[in-house]
Parts: sequence; C-alpha cells; structure tokens
Amino acid sequence: MEYSEKVMDHFINPRNVGEMEDASGVGTVGNVQCGDIMRVYLKIEGGVIIDASFKTFGCGAAVATSSMATEMVKGKTVEEALKVTNKAVAEALGGLPAVKAHCSVLAEEALQSALWDYAQKNGIEIEGLEEPKETPHEH
Repeated sequence: MEYSEKVMDHFINPRNVGEMEDASGVGTVGNVQCGDIMRVYLKIEGGVIIDASFKTFGCGAAVATSSMATEMVKGKTVEEALKVTNKAVAEALGGLPAVKAHCSVLAEEALQSALWDYAQKNGIEIEGLEEPKETPHEH
C-alpha cells in the first residue's frame, strides 16, 4: 500500500495532538469495523477556530487525516470549516489508498461533530451543519 510523503509526514510527526482542556466543542466518531476512533477538539472565539487538536486511536492514515484536518481548520470561520470535506483532507495529503478513504471521512465527521457540539453548547445554528448521525460505518 502506497502512502504519499505527506501522509507519512503527518503520521510520523502529527500536528495538534492532545486533549484540549477548555475546548469550545468536542466531537468523537468511531468506526467499529476497523477500530479507528477520532476525537477532535476545537477552540472557537468570535466564530473563528483559533485552535484545534485531536486524539486518534487507529491506523497511520487515521492519525494523518486527523492531523491534516485540524491543521486545515485553524484560523477558519466555523462556516469555512464546514467546507473541509473528506475529499479536501485526502487531497491535501496527496491522496489516500482506496482502502483508507474511510479515514478521511471519519476526520470530516469528527470535525462536524465538534462543530455541532459547539453550536449546541452555545445555542446557535451553523448554516449547512446537520446533526451528526450515530451510525456504524462500513469498512
């Protein structure tokens, strides 16, 4: 299985690893079939994501996609962060092997779950954000 240099870099030197004590929103998603679990933490001030971190239990691609996703949303508005899709994450990493595409989907879902948590805590609606579905993922 071929991984791009960027995937390997984000796996070996992941950015933004760790729990965030004072997170504005936290999202956790998991894929029961392959055992990947991602938790994304966002710190949001004035509608802008000023910090993001993650904890991921999973394969190298899961770690790399989490790392890239948190990098991509820093400094973005909440609305801009919604545009960070699994496709955008995979492209930013230089592509993922087909069998690992679900990892970028998890990264997108963890991000959206954290945004949903933030919206719920603050009693706000974020246009284009839907309540995360609690469904087991196919591998």
